[in-house]
Amino acid sequence: MGTAIKVNNKISHALDIKIEPFDVNKRYTRPHRHNKYLELVYFCKGSGFHHMDQDSYEIKPPIAFIIKKGEVHHWQIDTVPEGYVVIIKDGFLDKTLDKHINDQFRQLENHRAFEVPIDAMLNSLFKLASELVKDQAKGSQITVEGILKALLSKILHYAPNKSHLEQNLAFNFKQLLQESPKNDVSHYADLLHTTSQNLNTHCKKEFGKTASQVIAQHIVQEAKRQLTYTNLSISEIAYASNFKDSSHFIKYFKRFEGVTPLQFKKGKVL
Repeated sequence: MGTAIKVNNKISHALDIKIEPFDVNKRYTRPHRHNKYLELVYFCKGSGFHHMDQDSYEIKPPIAFIIKKGEVHHWQIDTVPEGYVVIIKDGFLDKTLDKHINDQFRQLENHRAFEVPIDAMLNSLFKLASELVKDQAKGSQITVEGILKALLSKILHYAPNKSHLEQNLAFNFKQLLQESPKNDVSHYADLLHTTSQNLNTHCKKEFGKTASQVIAQHIVQEAKRQLTYTNLSISEIAYASNFKDSSHFIKYFKRFEGVTPLQFKKGKVL
């Protein structure tokens, strides 16, 4: 292990969107993360496991996986897979002419994995979207967005029901938390031009947790990634997590995990 989690980039710097068949050469990968984009992976064939942070999901097609920015994941696929990968950068969502697509991706971010019934139309939408995105000369930006919107609507139709978009405030809170984690609810309430009480209300409704619990979950999850996938010291991880000293970080971590960071690290076998 090194001092940083490996970051893979599967999309050109010049592109904001990529839709293509799943690369069969990626059946076995090392733990890595994608910091610059969200990834949707759909399998219609294949078997094995998808490991995401400390959780493992069996690949039982048809199935969809959503890998969010910052999550550490890797594939362990036993048979030749068939499916598609959709990669979307923030730049695409910033420039899209149809803002409903932004809402669709916010809804997708509420999920990690869900089963999808056999659906020939869904496979056709993936194929057409892949062809349009690969050859932009075949269609305008409006055409690409139209097929993407139809594809996401079809996928979301099979996703477990979640409360709809009163998510805006809670979603923006989680975005800020990803960009700059800080154990301070009032700090984020100020940035979002709201009160701590209102932020708590939205978080409870959307995530079933208070704002401080959402912060803790994020900080502890990232610390667990560093403990699992790097050889950084406890004090280095504490500093990266914005703790003034390692003793405070150790107490904080143990409060939520029931073990110290060192005990957690020793219990991990890669």
